[in-house]
Amino acid sequence: MCIAAWIWQAHPQHQLLLLLNRDEFHGRPTKAVGWWGEGSIKILGGRDVLGGGTWMGSTKDGRLAFLTNVLEPDAIPGARTRGDLPLRFLQGTKGPLEVASEVANEADEYNGFNLILADLTRNVMVYVSNRPKGQPATIQLVSPGLHVLSNARLDSPWQKAIRLGKNFRELLRKHGDEEVVAKDVVERLMTDTTRADKDMLPNTGCDPDWEHGLSSIFIEVQTDEGLYGTRSTAVLSVNYDGEASLYEKYLESGIWKDHTVHYQIE
Repeated sequence: MCIAAWIWQAHPQHQLLLLLNRDEFHGRPTKAVGWWGEGSIKILGGRDVLGGGTWMGSTKDGRLAFLTNVLEPDAIPGARTRGDLPLRFLQGTKGPLEVASEVANEADEYNGFNLILADLTRNVMVYVSNRPKGQPATIQLVSPGLHVLSNARLDSPWQKAIRLGKNFRELLRKHGDEEVVAKDVVERLMTDTTRADKDMLPNTGCDPDWEHGLSSIFIEVQTDEGLYGTRSTAVLSVNYDGEASLYEKYLESGIWKDHTVHYQIE
């Protein structure tokens, strides 16, 4: 499902500070964050081995894309893989709004998604979603400030989104004008297993027990198809001078590992 929170053009040190938990079946083959891609365009991100796409990626020329799935009871048979949506932007030269318009025109070919596209060199960030069903796709410029994206519309007041946003604001307040340490953020905010009260769950049409299992920031749910939950946490920090770092804590063969990749946006 995934959940992301970020502060955008509203921090004295960070142009962008992004936190993202990726949730998936533990048995689904995945590659940890690294540089990959053909030709001159290299993408920094994890990779879904099965679908070939990614849930989050960035490039040295300042492109960033990430997505979350929409929680809904029914899937479209034969739908296109949502992991291709970030790649469409990261591998191209078109701007966020142009790609968002193209994606919106093909929105019915995908299961529910929320997609963020950003050009960090031009200070443009765009949100696009193909839900609710039966309505035109949403394209929205993302304003400076703190935002949370779970498995409904951007900044929807789901309990885990409210909790993460509140805790993120408090952490930023305590740090003041100082840079935020990625590892500290992960341990303080993104490992939270607190579930919502059952009477506060969103009415998505899904099984209430499934909804409840997914209502924490950090997820771990046993299903008939195997263990489902948070497989990795990423923290992307971009300073105003283009200095960037991507920290990832990830699960590999049942063991939690971590690493950091530094790069300069050109």
